[in-house]
Amino acid sequence: MSGEFESVPDEILIGGCWKRGTGPAGEVIDPGTGAVLQVMTQATADDVDTAVALGAAAVADPAWRDLLPHQRARYLHRIADAIERSAERLALLQSYNTGKTLAETRGLVASAAGTFRYFAAVLETADEDLTTQRGNYLTMSVREPIGVVGAIAPWNSPVASDAQKIAPALAAGNAVVLKPAEWTPLVSLALARIIDEAGLPSGLLSVLPGRGSVVGDAIVNHPGIGKVTFTGGTRTGRMVAHAAAEKLMPVSLELGGKSPTIVLADADVEQAVSGIMYGIFSSTGQSCIAGSRLFVDRRIYGDFLARLVEKTARLRVGPGREPGTQVAPMVHAEHRDSVARYVDLARAEGGRILCGGGIPDDDRLRDGAYYLPTVIDGLTNDSRTCQEEIFGPVLVALPFDGEDDLLAQANDSVFGLAAGIWTADYRRAWRLARRLQAGTVWINTYKQFSISTPFGGVKESGLGVEKGRAGIAAYSRQKSIYLGLDDQPNPWAD
Repeated sequence: MSGEFESVPDEILIGGCWKRGTGPAGEVIDPGTGAVLQVMTQATADDVDTAVALGAAAVADPAWRDLLPHQRARYLHRIADAIERSAERLALLQSYNTGKTLAETRGLVASAAGTFRYFAAVLETADEDLTTQRGNYLTMSVREPIGVVGAIAPWNSPVASDAQKIAPALAAGNAVVLKPAEWTPLVSLALARIIDEAGLPSGLLSVLPGRGSVVGDAIVNHPGIGKVTFTGGTRTGRMVAHAAAEKLMPVSLELGGKSPTIVLADADVEQAVSGIMYGIFSSTGQSCIAGSRLFVDRRIYGDFLARLVEKTARLRVGPGREPGTQVAPMVHAEHRDSVARYVDLARAEGGRILCGGGIPDDDRLRDGAYYLPTVIDGLTNDSRTCQEEIFGPVLVALPFDGEDDLLAQANDSVFGLAAGIWTADYRRAWRLARRLQAGTVWINTYKQFSISTPFGGVKESGLGVEKGRAGIAAYSRQKSIYLGLDDQPNPWAD
């Protein structure tokens, strides 16, 4: 295996000050071994109060408030440079904390650095609008910071998700109070220390690990928080949206998915098989955009599924820091057990387990949170297994007959986050892509991302977008300004 675990200081960042949390201690587990990596104290609602107050003061300070966009960009560039200098340490830390392969965590760290660099570039080229003149006055539209933003990040890709919230919020001129997931606080705290040491003005970033029911609730309901960005489960997202509605506060929600991947009869079989496996089994299926429902043209269904099962059964399951591992452990034994219950449900619903369907029979892996990549068929799209998000390495395959049948099944879901299409016919792919109810559609690829391209979901998969130029707009308020040109602009009173 690669690299030894390096603990992080048992301190949280509260408005520029590093100190022990005032909340209870929590164990951080290595999901590959089940061993305790370290014990970390957590934050409390009082820590949230302090962080919000210090954040509001930092936003109002002329030293930050009056910076021009290109001057804020300098901070983001310095942060990106600092992330790149610490890339291997961050990647190794995330692999220990989440179980992910080092190949994946290195990619996530590179993505985080790229996110800060992209939003710095957007600031360098940001224009405000001189709107069309409709009278003897000039009209313009400007954007201003919201103030203090609450950011609640998921456990499945903390460093990249943290960056996608922190970078655009800072770029727009805000302060950020970040709550990392309870299971995976280490890399978020390490990233915070890198950002702090890169010279970001004190108070603009706080990182408060802890329970969602304590720290998360305090952030969402705090009167000083002007916006919340949340990535996580749909049920929690509803509660966040509820609180936001009570406060009349803007909110961005990236929630669950049950994404369809579609194989048409003319698809390149080997490319499609490899792409589908990557879409569901990379990250051990712990991805909101995982292609967990597979629809295959009935004319090729049997042969295609046989090839898919053959290759899936050969995937290498093992520790994330072991070279050659393709399917690493899940983030926590509790989550692994939840996935196992869904596979048991599939059996009860009449599903056939074509491969996987259990914990690996390998003494080396017995203490970790491992689960075999699993392919199931024999179910209908209205089964619970096909309708509910499993968030693990579980793929359900279904045949379809013609486009109307395909679209009826693929769109029959409360979710609408992503979809994939495999075909040689780009005209047909375009037609299907426009009719699929999803925020992102991949054609002859899957699970590829660009920070320059907006990302979001429809239906119960979320509200708003992240990434792209819209990513900064989502963290700002729009203001219109009128500049009168008449010597006597309002003669009515004369």
